[in-house]
Amino acid sequence: MSDVIAADQLRLLIERIERLEEEKTGIADDIKDVYAEAKSTGFDVKTMRQIVRLRKMEKHHRDEAEMLLDTYKAALGLA
Repeated sequence: MSDVIAADQLRLLIERIERLEEEKTGIADDIKDVYAEAKSTGFDVKTMRQIVRLRKMEKHHRDEAEMLLDTYKAALGLA
């Protein structure tokens, strides 16, 4: 009996994962469409992606990354 219950539970979990993967694909397509719209409006998509990545970071991590970038740029004569 427990084998049947475990198999049913496994099937339900797999089906949930499959649905979520489909949703993830749909959301990824939506994001791609927004970037395409931004590009067609004249925005630089590469810069927008960097901004999105930075906004996901906590402030202290962002500050640390920017400080490290500035240090590397100065060491290479880019600052």
